Amino acid sequence: MNESNSPTLADMPADPVAAVTHADPYPYYTALRDGPPLAWNEKLRLWVASRADVIEEVLLAHGALRVRPTAEPVPRAIVGSAAGEVFGHLVRMNDGVAHQAHRPALQRALAGLDLNAVHAAALQIALRVLQQQPLSDTLFSMPVQAVAHLLGFADDALPQVDRWMRDFVACLSPLSTPEQLRRASAAAGELMTRFEVLVTGEPPRHGTLLAAVLAESAGDATLSRSLLANVAGLLSQTCDATAGLVGNSLIALMREPSLHPSTRTRDGLQAIVEETARHDPSVHNTRRFAAEAVTIAGTPLASGDTVLVLLASANRDPAFNPDPDRFMLVRARRRMLGFGHGMHACPGQALACTLAAASLDALLRRAPDLDAQRLRGWSYRPSVNGRIPVFH
Repeated sequence: MNESNSPTLADMPADPVAAVTHADPYPYYTALRDGPPLAWNEKLRLWVASRADVIEEVLLAHGALRVRPTAEPVPRAIVGSAAGEVFGHLVRMNDGVAHQAHRPALQRALAGLDLNAVHAAALQIALRVLQQQPLSDTLFSMPVQAVAHLLGFADDALPQVDRWMRDFVACLSPLSTPEQLRRASAAAGELMTRFEVLVTGEPPRHGTLLAAVLAESAGDATLSRSLLANVAGLLSQTCDATAGLVGNSLIALMREPSLHPSTRTRDGLQAIVEETARHDPSVHNTRRFAAEAVTIAGTPLASGDTVLVLLASANRDPAFNPDPDRFMLVRARRRMLGFGHGMHACPGQALACTLAAASLDALLRRAPDLDAQRLRGWSYRPSVNGRIPVFH
């Protein structure tokens, strides 16, 4: 799957943030990599990192570069709300002691998952969801309901948990309206209540992800609201990111018919998903905020500076992945930064790819006409960092 590297100026995204929803941002990322290691963008008032080696350096500068601005650990729009409480506890939104409080337990619980059992359960849930919703909505519901099932929710509760999570993730976007933020806070409150019921009633069902997280936690932390918020965070991380991974994998199949024979096996579907996560990922960028003066790639940053980290550009850096613009199911060493790097590397990468492969399997079992869908086309949901298709 080769992409043009000679676009006209009119074909280029307006800026590195607009690139995430552009039809083909990759030639633009190539042009950025040909520029300075860190480039100042006057329009966005931030530094832009586009090369893989520079991005690795940024993501490893844990002390100086933080995941949230020092003066605003929780977005102002949700401070004091239930959504703000959940956000403030999330491991991925914290550094230092707060980051380490629950990450080890989450990491061990996720590492202990039986991915074969996860795939089987996720496939059955995805097939059921596909009978109920339009294609673009199923991208979210299939993986979210699968994780809710893994956490121990009863089957009849899965659609409601799904709706709450769809509402909650709105608080993670700066594009959300006041009404969306209100619904996000209501959903966060409902989710926290349901998780409290799960852990304070009968012990969580053996084999569930919630039981594993609690077993891996120490002492009275097992019932803390902070830990429960991070369990809810497993659902929120699944929602948009895995939806984009499923949708972009489907687009890869539409663009490249030679991939179709690989869809006949689970390993083939898994390979398609994993290469999609590198080639056209669902998360294109993240940010880091300088808590102190620091020099990155020879460029001095001042305290308060922001760095836009173009993860999708790094994945296509030829110094990081040879022949990066080709979609290749077999690579000697597939490298990607979309799941993070260093202290904030996502411990759920294997789970996300398994859920996406099961969802893609379900979609193809329902025999969508890929040629007809390719002709109808797709666009991308408004976002500042997520690449999630909307199929026409």
